[in-house]
Amino acid sequence: MNRKKFLLQEEDIPAAWYNIAAEMKNKPRPLLNPGTKAPLREEELYPLFAKELAHQELNQTDAWIEIPDEVREMYKFWRPTPLVRAFGLEKALDTPAHIYFKNESVSPVGSHKLNSAIPQAYYCKKEGITNITTETGAGQWGAAMSYAAKAFGLELAVYMVKVSYHQKPYRRSIMQTFGAQVIASPSMSTKAGRKILTEHPNYQGSLGTAISEAVELAVQTPNCRYTLGSVLSHVMLHQTVIGLEAEKQMAMAGEYPDVVIGCFGGGSNFSGISFPFLRHKLSGEKNIRVIAAEPASCPKLTRGEFQYDFGDEAGYTPLLPMYTLGHTFSPAHIHAGGLRYHGAGSIVSQLRQDGLMEAVDVEQLDTFEAATLFAQTEGIIPAPESAHAIAAAINEAKQAKEEGRSKTILFNLSGHGLIDMAAYDQYFAGELLNYSLSDEELEKTLAPLEKIIR
Repeated sequence: MNRKKFLLQEEDIPAAWYNIAAEMKNKPRPLLNPGTKAPLREEELYPLFAKELAHQELNQTDAWIEIPDEVREMYKFWRPTPLVRAFGLEKALDTPAHIYFKNESVSPVGSHKLNSAIPQAYYCKKEGITNITTETGAGQWGAAMSYAAKAFGLELAVYMVKVSYHQKPYRRSIMQTFGAQVIASPSMSTKAGRKILTEHPNYQGSLGTAISEAVELAVQTPNCRYTLGSVLSHVMLHQTVIGLEAEKQMAMAGEYPDVVIGCFGGGSNFSGISFPFLRHKLSGEKNIRVIAAEPASCPKLTRGEFQYDFGDEAGYTPLLPMYTLGHTFSPAHIHAGGLRYHGAGSIVSQLRQDGLMEAVDVEQLDTFEAATLFAQTEGIIPAPESAHAIAAAINEAKQAKEEGRSKTILFNLSGHGLIDMAAYDQYFAGELLNYSLSDEELEKTLAPLEKIIR
């Protein structure tokens, strides 16, 4: 199998995260207090997040935020991650395109999620917090937060979307191995969960539901805070270590990407790979294309509405400016559980609104076809989430062949799929389906939104 890796040294791990909001011409709209509709003040986030994380969330002035030494030392356990030239995939596609991928699957938990879990746990510990809560879809974030919580001596409760709790039992086992308590969501342990189960007894959950339960437990538990794996700006910030490393590695390869691609749920890995490259587009130095690949069954960027909405189903969070399908949207039970979220982060939403990025939606069966080809040509079985980025990269490479021109494509392999083999079994057995979302279904969850953005 022909492959070329571009490797960095420990000293090449970024010393600071990149805050793209500081350099955007049109800043993301502010988060709003849902009661007063006034822009949220930093101190209003203190009951929910560690104070430093609240500060990072609202920081739109500092382009570079120093990574604490303790966090950077823990990054050294697996960072820098490899950049790989996908010669095998290129050959199979018979394309003139050059395809590269950043391999975030080499982290201790098998995904990029640890890049933010470590600093979130660190800031909570530094503040003297003893307990944290979180949600997880497919389990990658829950696994990462469980690892980070144990590393800093914190107690963790994870609300895992019920359909994934049953689809992916080994991710649950990973969290429990690291000492976390894992609860299938919706549950009877919170007011939000009980309400949902009373109204819909067989409801299999969504990330919005799990967030509601995790937030409720956090604000009702002494010395406890909530941690989040995507969507919010401080999470995007931490993930930029991916793209900052990739910049150096692309320079080692003697190339610069024409297209940067990431799969898209709430925006964490997409932002991590793309924001450091986008800063050169913001400055006018480069005319790079950036593509978010989302599920066709949960198409917030391609079919959603840009409006203020809650980040959770029960309406506990501040109002976020986002491309949304409506916070009561119930996504189909696709295996890419980490992408089953109703909204996009405020930074990504503003970039989309300003035409600085693109979005494509991908059908479930197409993602598994792409994943299988990638595994056979590159020797890595990707997570169903990452397969969306692979499918989009393959489409770009095929387009390059049709146009008879070269193109340099970079995508983020956000995680491996070795704990998702039940999904592959279903795919090979012909049991997986594509899910279509009708305009009527979409209108049902969009109609109740208060039209704050006009």
